[in-house]
Amino acid sequence: MKIYNTLTRKKEEFVPIDENEITIYVCGPTVYNFFHIGNARPFVVFDTLRKYLEYSGRRVKFVQNFTDVDDKIINRAREEGIGASEVSEKYIAEYYKDAAALRIGLASVHPKVTDNMDDIVRFVRTLIDNGHAYERDGDVYFSTRKFPEYGKLSRQNIEELTAGARVDVDERKADPLDFALWKKRKLDDEPAWESPWGLGRPGWHIECSAMSKKYLGETIDIHAGGQDLTFPHHENEIAQSESANGKPFARYWMHNGYITIDDEKMSKSKGNFFTVRDILEDYDGETIRFFLLSGHYRNPINFSRDMMEQAKAGLARMRNAESTLRHLIASGAESGGLSASDEAALAEMDVFREKFKSAMDDDLNTADAISAIFELVSAINTAVKDGAETAFAERCLALLSELSGVLGLLRDAGETPPADDDEIAALIEERRLARQTKDFARADEIRDILKEKGITLKDTPQGVQIIRER
Repeated sequence: MKIYNTLTRKKEEFVPIDENEITIYVCGPTVYNFFHIGNARPFVVFDTLRKYLEYSGRRVKFVQNFTDVDDKIINRAREEGIGASEVSEKYIAEYYKDAAALRIGLASVHPKVTDNMDDIVRFVRTLIDNGHAYERDGDVYFSTRKFPEYGKLSRQNIEELTAGARVDVDERKADPLDFALWKKRKLDDEPAWESPWGLGRPGWHIECSAMSKKYLGETIDIHAGGQDLTFPHHENEIAQSESANGKPFARYWMHNGYITIDDEKMSKSKGNFFTVRDILEDYDGETIRFFLLSGHYRNPINFSRDMMEQAKAGLARMRNAESTLRHLIASGAESGGLSASDEAALAEMDVFREKFKSAMDDDLNTADAISAIFELVSAINTAVKDGAETAFAERCLALLSELSGVLGLLRDAGETPPADDDEIAALIEERRLARQTKDFARADEIRDILKEKGITLKDTPQGVQIIRER
């Protein structure tokens, strides 16, 4: 597998530190609200990376944190008149709900900042002790110029970074480029922890450095996140971690591109800010996931209703092929085995597995991987258009499920049926009886009711096939 490494600005062969376990750290949400569609992209993309590595036979230790202490959380708590911890716990729970809808798997560890305060304090103390940080009246700052390689990830020239441009101006800093590792408590309602420098809380950047070291070690295989985190967050993580540990922090850095909304930058002030919870009112989670994987992760992607409708139609192609195969399996009789022509057709379909793997090995090219699945779907539809033996349909379904499952798609099989299944089954039976008694008006009425629910009925030689459009 080759990965585009932001650190080197080139595609490199992925060689893990330990072949027995790949270590990945992905920056998680700051939990003060539902996560938005821009947040969702790295969550889905790097969940897919993990799924593919595991599909390839690798064991993966995957860490995604929760930032549960932050100015935004404190401000939300003040607005709602509740404690900051109540805000963060509420939105951690909501994260899990929306992540499940998008078929995002649980991380190996979901560490919270507030559960790792001792480790963060120890990390800051190490930086002070080795001369890379200093304390000023309860605040602790990192000495940026003492890390000669600062800017190597984002390709920023330290001499060109001016105070007030990309960094906060603070007269307590020895240098305008220095950044906070520990913040002194300023107001009584701010959450704070004991430290050698008094009551306070960590700066944003130090959290990930400390938690990555605790759960994955001093050097990890892959650090990933959105392109917007490259500078200053990931740049500062490198400076802190390598100054404290004396070792490279991460061997590969992966960053996904931005999401625009109707070709404009997402912004609350523009009124084009959409949370995943908002979008789930109109589209199911798998459709959102399909949309997020439909372009190469490093390229920008535009969110719009037209693009979502295209994603819905694309996913429907896959779902309908799956539905056809399940229908053939459920209604078919046991046969004497696969014919020579069946075996030949299946051998030809194996080509699509290789195309899929080749795309994924090429810097996680999910767009081309989806194209390979579409080619498989076309081949399946052609092969079973006049029906198929059970064994053949089962083999086709296994291959379709194998490849789509790597992308976190078509994952409903075997799960709890939708709550409306009993109602739909009753309507289908009523339609059957209406047709039997030649009450075609009622049969057509039921067909239209089902259509509104996203259900199409297809009459086949094997019986009525139920096709869900959403």
